[in-house]
Amino acid sequence: MKKLSILILLVCVSYSANAQTAEELKKEIAPKKAEIAKLQGEVKALQNKIDALPGWKKGAFGTIGASFSGFNNWFSRNAPDANAGNIGITVNAYANLIEDKFFWRNSGNINLGWVKLDDKSISGDEGFETATDVFTLTSLYGKRLNKKWALSALAEYRTTIIDNFNNPGFLDFGVGFTWTPTSRLVVVMHPANYNTIFSKGDTVFTSSPGGKLVADYTATHYKITVKSNFSLFASYRDSNLSNWTWTNSFGYKLWKGIGLGLEVGLRDNQQEAANSQGVALIDADNKLQSFWLLGLSYGF
Repeated sequence: MKKLSILILLVCVSYSANAQTAEELKKEIAPKKAEIAKLQGEVKALQNKIDALPGWKKGAFGTIGASFSGFNNWFSRNAPDANAGNIGITVNAYANLIEDKFFWRNSGNINLGWVKLDDKSISGDEGFETATDVFTLTSLYGKRLNKKWALSALAEYRTTIIDNFNNPGFLDFGVGFTWTPTSRLVVVMHPANYNTIFSKGDTVFTSSPGGKLVADYTATHYKITVKSNFSLFASYRDSNLSNWTWTNSFGYKLWKGIGLGLEVGLRDNQQEAANSQGVALIDADNKLQSFWLLGLSYGF
């Protein structure tokens, strides 16, 4: 009985010692976390100073999403023998020259997607079809008036590259002012702009003069990379010739350069709607266009 009491006492002492050790370790975690948070703040401040230095700033990140499935003798389906696939790729890249007296900002965006539904009982549908096809290039030059305002010239080109390259192709060129309140946000206001549209054959597309507004935000917050671009052309000739596109890219870093990526795009374009529907410009059912892609991302 005495030996049992001693054994119980030793177990209790050991448990108490372990519990005390765990509590002590937990107390040590708090100041370590505070040190990490302080270092992260210092790193962020240093990175902001680096970003503000003159010279070239280059970078790129993208998203890849894919899914594949196959069915054999799956009789609950209308097509019991079928293969399906979905592939999407987006790339956002930039090369910016930032100097004290001027800047030259260049960016490109590619968003491509393919889908396939192959019913094995039907021939001719084995290949992938284009689902998303977006290609955009922009180049902005600005001569600084002060730290936040500049006289600027912008060239923006967008088209598709898989199915109908440059048919249509939209080229905006204009001059005006650019506002850069921070290194992350660029707002372009060009009252003198011409929207040139390239197309083949007899189409509804019409070039026209107008005003151009572009707002671009690019930033990295800890593990999250964000790029949002809004581009608006307002035609002086006819409101039906106006158009706008808004794209948003989000990347969350998981390990090294690999993470999760989300790409979302919206567009309003009366001319594209009329061309797709084969009707007159005024008769087009101009519904809001959209696309999205979710998958793995990689930052360079």
